[in-house]
Amino acid sequence: MDLQIALLLGQDGIVNGAIYALMALALVLVFSVTRVIFIPQGELVAFGALSMAALGAGKVPGTLWLLVALAALVLVVELWRARRGVMIEWKSTLAWAVLFPAIAAAAVLLGRPSSIWAQSLVTLLLVTPLGPLLYRLAYRPLAHAKVLILLIVSVALHGVLVGLGLFFFGAEGSRTPAFSDARLDIGGIPVAGQSLVVVGVTVLLVVLMFVFFERSIVGKALRAVAMNRVGARLMGIPTDLSGDLSFALAALIGAVAGLLVAPITTVYYDTGFLIGLKGFVAAIVGGLASYPVALLGALVVGQLESFSSFWASAFKEVLVFTLIIPVLWWRSLHSRHVEDEE
Repeated sequence: MDLQIALLLGQDGIVNGAIYALMALALVLVFSVTRVIFIPQGELVAFGALSMAALGAGKVPGTLWLLVALAALVLVVELWRARRGVMIEWKSTLAWAVLFPAIAAAAVLLGRPSSIWAQSLVTLLLVTPLGPLLYRLAYRPLAHAKVLILLIVSVALHGVLVGLGLFFFGAEGSRTPAFSDARLDIGGIPVAGQSLVVVGVTVLLVVLMFVFFERSIVGKALRAVAMNRVGARLMGIPTDLSGDLSFALAALIGAVAGLLVAPITTVYYDTGFLIGLKGFVAAIVGGLASYPVALLGALVVGQLESFSSFWASAFKEVLVFTLIIPVLWWRSLHSRHVEDEE
């Protein structure tokens, strides 16, 4: 291996690591607020990429029908809870189950977006509401369950979404046009414009998330729920709505990741699983709690994947997932063991 090959591999590792950083960011956010290890995060990436490809081909993406079905189920569940005497937050319910699906449906069926930027916006409108709707259907009824039960639900939901992805999008893969066709030469190393877009958007999202959590009232409320759910509830913070918001942000991040991935590689209905799993490895490096360490772990995963594909391509995935073993071993030695939280 010479220096030029090493720099090319390093570039690929940075681009891949940027995608995994988005996954890790979403996983840490959801787990911190709701204690849910959101395994289907990768499916949102695939839905975003395939929805964008369908819009580019002039088709109505199956994500729209999934969104409408989930919204209808949420309305039925909320009406049933209301009849049992449970207080319902109707403003947020109508926003996630009526307003946003209606806007997305109008944008797809009436707007007929033709430019790549309009298609990207419509894709975000389609995928983002899926997060809070899935939370209300699958996780909110089990908000006080143990983490293991929530993990089992996540595994089951992953299987369901993969099957729905196959049903709505078929087994064929899709790619989308790049956001930038520029070709740069930096120190004799060719750099694609799409790679710069991936890294730039990732950095922008990380900065925006930092500002959101540090400067905004809503972000500080989410941090309070992440630190002490019971204490936040006693202070008047609606913890159920914090779950909606955290899943909405995770779905938005997943959709953005899908838009960034689709021009780089062919995306299939089950492609998101491996992407999400590598993001999970990065999140584990951060202990599912530290955003900066998780981002650093994502870069490590990206570099390890890139260089192992050169030295031992047949064992690339094995080497990446093996990284989780020493991390867990080290954390088991340096973490204080406590009983499951009540």
